[in-house]
Amino acid sequence: MQFDHTAIPSTNIAGSVEWYRANLDADVLYQDSTWAFLNVGGVKVALVTPTQHPPHIAVRVTEEQLAAAALAAKIPIDSHRDGTRGIYIHDPFGNAVELICYPAGQTIYANEPRAPSRPL
Repeated sequence: MQFDHTAIPSTNIAGSVEWYRANLDADVLYQDSTWAFLNVGGVKVALVTPTQHPPHIAVRVTEEQLAAAALAAKIPIDSHRDGTRGIYIHDPFGNAVELICYPAGQTIYANEPRAPSRPL
């Protein structure tokens, strides 16, 4: 398991992307009208619309770890538009934590490293 990204809300994805590009030299990994994924100084930041995704942190897990966590939480695994798969769980204080995996050869990201395979 390793840190993958943080997600912050935006009511204007395109405007937010331009701000992060102009002010923080962000690289756009993916963008559509309701979601963007940026690389900001080597750290991934997701810009999310409040009606589609909660603000959250995400940790990368293997497909096996994701399946086990989904089973334990009794929730289905979501398939995302970029080919990743994940679930949202919450810490005891109500903060959203996404467990995300990048199935080999199934995401839009080239050369995406795999998660370390340690137990959760």
